[in-house]
Amino acid sequence: MSMQTIPSASVHEPIRLVVITGLSGSGKSTAIRALEDIGFFCIDNLPVVLLPKLVELFPSASQEIERIALVLDAREGRFLTGFEHNIERVRAAGSRVEVLFLECSDEQLLRRYSETRRRHPLAPEGRPEEGMERERRLMAPLRALADEVLDTSNLTPHELRRLLQQRYTRPSEGQQMTLWLISFGFKFGLPVGAHLVFDARFLRNPYFQEELRPRDGRDPAVAEYVMADGEAESFLQRVQDFIERFRPAYDREGKSHLACAIGCTGGRHRSVVLVERLAERLAGPLRVHHRDVDRSS
Repeated sequence: MSMQTIPSASVHEPIRLVVITGLSGSGKSTAIRALEDIGFFCIDNLPVVLLPKLVELFPSASQEIERIALVLDAREGRFLTGFEHNIERVRAAGSRVEVLFLECSDEQLLRRYSETRRRHPLAPEGRPEEGMERERRLMAPLRALADEVLDTSNLTPHELRRLLQQRYTRPSEGQQMTLWLISFGFKFGLPVGAHLVFDARFLRNPYFQEELRPRDGRDPAVAEYVMADGEAESFLQRVQDFIERFRPAYDREGKSHLACAIGCTGGRHRSVVLVERLAERLAGPLRVHHRDVDRSS
């Protein structure tokens, strides 16, 4: 017996479907509200078997509803059954589907459950640790299928909201996706949500020059010192070549933005110089963020 197909959405611009899933307490409710506020039609806890039917109702973005976000989680006992199969059916019909998996450290999850006095859905009468362990096992196959995994352990609800709204805000018609250039310090951890990460710690460090240490990479003297390293120009050129070569491919995937991060030790000198220079060379919609430039320790 042949598998029933979904009517194709190829005649018009395909609808955009963002599936938000992940661990209980990781921020799925905050995420769905954030997307609702930027124009997504949102559905909470839709059974996975109804995904193809949902696309039949809204076959293309020519309809009144152009973007849909929905939460799928472990509250339904049969949640994982057929997930991959149904997602592939929807994609085969022409819809743009992105699966975002939210996770969080056990320590932070326990703190959140303690603060809200909620019970874990998979341990309603037991310790939350038991439910968390069970949920991680159940969700592991789904995590492996996600297009992006976002760790919310160190994000406040406000920060998570802002991050997702930046990521999923629709570009103007005909506009390229926005390129984010981020400088950061490895000592403070990787930037949340970075798609591309480059390490500039091999370049000589202005930190060890007493007169340059209190300044940052936006200072001309610091920039001159960093760029005098013979490897700096070669590094910049190769990062620029990579972005220019593959940016159109990321754009075709329907991403609203591409986050490219360059890191040094503290995120104050070398990475800032390189991001500033790269921003001068690249065309198209672009934003710069120096995450750690004002951090001292």
